[in-house]
Amino acid sequence: MIKRFKKLIGRYRNLEQVYVVPYRSYGTYSHLYVKGRVLDNEPLKIVKDQSVYRTIKNTWKQFDSFEIPDAEMELIVPDKINLGTTSNDEGYFLFDKTIQENLSEHASEEGWVEYEVYYRNEVEPNTEMIANPARGEFLVPQLDAEFGLISDIDDTILHTGVTSFLKWRLLKNSLLTNAYKRIPLKDAPDLYQKLHKGKSGKNKNPMFYLSNSPWNMYEYLKLFLDYNKFPKGPILLRDLRTPFESTLKPEKPHKQKEITNILKTYPDLKFILIGDSGEHDASIYTDIAAQYSDRILAIYLRSVTHKRRMEKVKSLIDDFDTVPVLLAGDSNEAEKHARENGFIQ
Repeated sequence: MIKRFKKLIGRYRNLEQVYVVPYRSYGTYSHLYVKGRVLDNEPLKIVKDQSVYRTIKNTWKQFDSFEIPDAEMELIVPDKINLGTTSNDEGYFLFDKTIQENLSEHASEEGWVEYEVYYRNEVEPNTEMIANPARGEFLVPQLDAEFGLISDIDDTILHTGVTSFLKWRLLKNSLLTNAYKRIPLKDAPDLYQKLHKGKSGKNKNPMFYLSNSPWNMYEYLKLFLDYNKFPKGPILLRDLRTPFESTLKPEKPHKQKEITNILKTYPDLKFILIGDSGEHDASIYTDIAAQYSDRILAIYLRSVTHKRRMEKVKSLIDDFDTVPVLLAGDSNEAEKHARENGFIQ
């Protein structure tokens, strides 16, 4: 709070700490798409048995961020890549680069390539450097992948309560509930593991997770996915815009933009799209399927208990026959369809 007040009155000059957060991202053996953020904040400390007070404090810390603009950042893949970029006004940095080297020898069995990100600005003696370099990883799908899966997070695998009265459950779940105690939708981790392993049961199909949540929630959502044993995959969130931002609002919705980028990055890979029927996913997914009809194997939409929204979704998909669309009441219905269509064992 004191730091925020100093910043408002122009008395906040020296950084207390430098914390680099690389986000799980994706690429190919010849292209990098790595994003992250550099902050003057302490890392979150989320523990299983933390108090409600500690949970609220962590929530506050996630959104009370102190961005470090104009930071010189360097990305290194050992013995292969050395790239530089600069963080923007919100502290975000992006390495979006086609490279000559083949990164296949650096990928794990699951297709993950590890890298290091260095903060290269001059640091004052009293500024604490938190893990410099920071270590991250990006996914390169294997050439023998059967398909990829792009999934929404909110109310698709994680119950948010967005349809509750006055969104009170959304506020409770987001602000007052520890990430360790958030419960995934029933059988969702098992379904996603089966899709990840594919028809052979031994494959490593790539998984991509989307959410309209801001990047401030990244560490929280990453912990939720890992703790509940969802297959590891890139996590793609969005920038939290304020009413005072001067930058133009993106023409396309966040999810549509990210899905299109993934499809263009992997032109030879087909995908299954999974979302919910309560957050415009049906409209976005069918638009994508209409544009890329030969690339989308199926659309699974988890039905929500909101009569008016369900009626809108049904009217949208009833006349849509470009690709199969399943309005699933639970994970078992989606699993049955996936098995019948040869997506899983």
